[in-house]
Amino acid sequence: MHKDQFKLKFINYWRDLDKKIFFCFLILFFLGLFFSFSSTSSLAGERLNKDYYFFFSKHLIYTFLALIIMIVISFIETKLLKKFVIPFFLISLVSLALVPLLGVEVKGAKRWLDFYFFRLQPIELLKPFFILVTVQILTLEKLENSKLKYLFSFLLLSLIIILLIDQPDLGQTILLIVSWIATVFISGVSLIYIFGFFSLFLISLSSLLFMMPEKFGYVINRLATFIDPSKGDKFQSSSALDAIRLGGIKGQGMGEGILKDSVPEAHTDYIIAVITEEYGSLISILIILIFLYISFRIIKNCINQEDNLIKISLCGLAALLIFQTFIHVGVNTNLIPTTGMTLPFLSYGGSSLIGSAILAGVILNFTKNKAYLYE
Repeated sequence: MHKDQFKLKFINYWRDLDKKIFFCFLILFFLGLFFSFSSTSSLAGERLNKDYYFFFSKHLIYTFLALIIMIVISFIETKLLKKFVIPFFLISLVSLALVPLLGVEVKGAKRWLDFYFFRLQPIELLKPFFILVTVQILTLEKLENSKLKYLFSFLLLSLIIILLIDQPDLGQTILLIVSWIATVFISGVSLIYIFGFFSLFLISLSSLLFMMPEKFGYVINRLATFIDPSKGDKFQSSSALDAIRLGGIKGQGMGEGILKDSVPEAHTDYIIAVITEEYGSLISILIILIFLYISFRIIKNCINQEDNLIKISLCGLAALLIFQTFIHVGVNTNLIPTTGMTLPFLSYGGSSLIGSAILAGVILNFTKNKAYLYE
């Protein structure tokens, strides 16, 4: 009897699932797995004297775990998922708050909790839950006709920003702010409120930069170097841009790139440049088009959604996905200052992959109910 019930649930799940979005996520996961071997084998074998498959093996485990998380989240009932949002958000928020106390420092930034076998970056898990909790605040019936819902969501954003700035992590701060702005804008807020909150953020950020130069001086240096390259070291961004030029249309060939050997953390922060150098611009453009197609499918689904919470949540999650993608691409192509932003699904790192899996799982869960109506 239980087998028959599970079989029926699976049949309904597969029928209602937006298979195009699902297969796009699978493609991104497996591309990330393939490129992780290409970008980390020489790093492990030649520079760290480890087995050539050291990082690839870890990435394989992370990918397998991420796929399970994505499928489980997409499979459970939507009503149940909504109840899980706040508890998981609070767990992620507490983890982020523990970073200054228990976190490990890497290259001047304290962003990770060390669990011996695994380093967790809480903000990666927090991001999708932040969007979902923000939408829950914006759609509360008690605050339906009140502007307080925007204030409450802004205060929640401010709390997370304070924790991020202390790490410091300006890239994730900017990502959360632009995603929050997109989410509240879609909910129907007046542009005056958005400009007001944005102005308040800029004033606060500028004050922090000049009042605490010893902690945030690197931000000013990066901005100054971006505007005038002669004022600082642009080795990483220049190397990434050179790698993209060398890659051209068809690329240098698998394993023939030099960026992964010359730039630290190229397999995380500069993965799109590594891909372009070895496999060509056509592959990178194809990857970007996959992200855009996913967003298109999400927006198309929103048109048929009657649940306001799901509709705004999907738009907010799509904004989070696209903004992170284009911040990563912008840094790699030297269009914006260096921020240290991973590329969802493709960059090496367990926290990034799990965060991407949570985002993908929620998107698949929220789109599965109406997907079959417009296939």
